[in-house]
This record gives sequence, structure tokens and C-alpha cells, in this order.
Amino acid sequence: MGAYILRRLLLFVPTIIGIMAVSFVIVQFAPGGPVERVIAQLTGTDVSATARIGGGGGDLSAGRAVQPGGGESSSSGKYRGAQGLDPEFIKKLEKQFGFDKPAHERFGLMLWNYSRFDFGESYFRDVSVIDLILEKMPVSISLGLWMTLISYAISIPLGIRKAVADGSRFDVWTSGVIVIGYAIPGFLFAVLLIVLFAGGTFLDWFPLRGLTSDNWADMSLWGKAKDYVWHLALPLTAMALSAFATTTFLTKNSFLDEIRKQYVMTARAKGLSERDVLYRHVFRNAMLIIIAGFPGAFISAFFAGSLLIETIFSLDGLGLLSFESIVNRDYPVVFANLYIFSLMGLVVNLISDLTYTWIDPRIDFEAREV
Repeated sequence: MGAYILRRLLLFVPTIIGIMAVSFVIVQFAPGGPVERVIAQLTGTDVSATARIGGGGGDLSAGRAVQPGGGESSSSGKYRGAQGLDPEFIKKLEKQFGFDKPAHERFGLMLWNYSRFDFGESYFRDVSVIDLILEKMPVSISLGLWMTLISYAISIPLGIRKAVADGSRFDVWTSGVIVIGYAIPGFLFAVLLIVLFAGGTFLDWFPLRGLTSDNWADMSLWGKAKDYVWHLALPLTAMALSAFATTTFLTKNSFLDEIRKQYVMTARAKGLSERDVLYRHVFRNAMLIIIAGFPGAFISAFFAGSLLIETIFSLDGLGLLSFESIVNRDYPVVFANLYIFSLMGLVVNLISDLTYTWIDPRIDFEAREV
């Protein structure tokens, strides 16, 4: 197992480099950029992350640009709205954002810094990227971690119960409820929860903003716990509505496949109770496919799935931070988030593989050929 873990860790390096390289190349051809944003703010024009001329983007670090007439322009000619601004000022902006260097040099410097977890400073927030991410982390950890745990804690027992009672009235009506819940968009259900329970129109039971109350630091330990749960109740309910379907049906179908196999019939013939058959024999084999889906579910809930919920409930987390950084072309924040979550995904996948061997010792990854 040690050799397998070492091989997987070594594969992290080319995988991360590949992910960052593809993203970096895409950014070079994306319209807009931080220089354009500063120019738009100075000139009073529309602040748009896509305000860029010159025919579909290009590398901001290029030393000169070609005008439609065929002549060469100054560095300010590359940017919409920059006409009339001092070219030296534009060059200072490019240097400030690091665009005075060639693309390959910037990419190499970024990889070197990221290997030491040095993510630099945000272009527009005047704070280090790592401090900014750590500031937003509690919200995303709260939403992602609790969402995943609650989803699995409900979906797995429910899926097992549905497999045992396959075709019964319980199986039919729970399937209907789950499918309806899956079909309702999470953000729409979030708005409904606000209207009903957060002072929108009817009841005012839950807060509408933040992860904790303003006086959270002055509360007792029990009071802090209650306040924390109180603030997370509605966001987690909105996220959980559609999260049960996939895991529940996957658990049910996995258990049904195992229950119909010969070794289960043999165990029953030996006189084992239905509970022993289900949890001592079927559970270990049926749960392997559920574990395989855990990393994707965790990363999705931790990052991508929380954007709309964070926006609706005014929770300032990593999902909202990443979206705003992409729109504003705050590249240090964008790439730092990409690097961290890519690395996290690789680590979680490795942990998932190791969990396979814990649940079923018969699995030996080291015996497989790479």
C-alpha cells in the first residue's frame, strides 16, 4: 500500500500542473482584464470584466498591439477607454499586475510560488489571497461539510430501507417525494424558505444574514452552538432538498444488486438473521460504490454548489468569492482557489481509495498495474 500511495502522490504534480496550465491559457484569451477594470473606473465608463478590444483577447503582456489600420499602437491602444491616458501610466498598471512579463515567465513564477503556498495579494482587495480565503473558509466549510454529512446520514439508511422494502408502499411514496424534491431548484426553495420562515411574509423564526449573530463571541458554548445551527438551518435545508436523490437511489440499487446474489441466499440458508445478512455481508460490498461518489459530492457541496445559497442568504463564502473574482478578473484569487480545490480533490480521492481497503480488505491497489 505504501508504494501505491507514493505513486498517487507523485501523480499529483503533473495533474496540478496540467490543470493550472489549461486554465492559465484560457485566461490569456479571455476578454477583459484587471487593467481594463482600472481604466473603466478612472474614466467613469461601464465597469465590465469583458471590456476589451483588439479582436477577441490576447496576452496582456504583449509589448505592442496592431491597430485595425495596420500600424502599431502604444500600450494604451490595447485597452478600450484608454485613449487619452498617459501610456506610461498604462505601463505602470501592467507592471503592477505583473503583465509586463511574458506569459511563460508568469506561469512559471506562479507555479513556483504556489508550490510554497504563496498566493500573493488580491488585485483589488488590498489583502493577501491566503488571508482572504481563510476569512471566507468557515462559511464554505460549514455548508459543505454539514451538507455532505447530513445527506449521507439520511440517504444511506433510507436507501437501505427502500431496498429491503422494494416495491412496497413505503418505497413508492418515498421515491415520489425524493424525485419531486430533486426537481425543485435549490435557489427557488431557498426563496420559499425565506418567505415562510425568515420574515419575508409570514414567520420570522430564522436569521437572513451571516453565519453567526453579532454577539456570538459573548455567548456561552451552548449558546454559540445553538446560534450556529440557527443560522445554518435554512441554507442547509435549501441545499439538502435535491441532495438526497442520487445517493438514496444509488444506495438502494447497490443493495438490491447484492441482495440478489448467491452468497446472500447461502447466508440465509445457514440461518443468519436478516439483520446479520444485511449488515455483516451485504453492507461491505454494497457500500463500495457509495464511497466512490463521496469525493465528488463533497467537493461539489463544498465549493460549486454553495454559490447561489451563499448569495441568497448573504453568506460570504468561497463560492461567492470565486464568482466575484472571476467577474472582476482578480486572477490571484481565481488561480489560488483553483489550485487549492484541485489539490483538495486529489487528496480526497486518495482518501476514498484508502477507505476502500478499510471497508473491504480484499481490495489491494498495490497489486494492480499502473
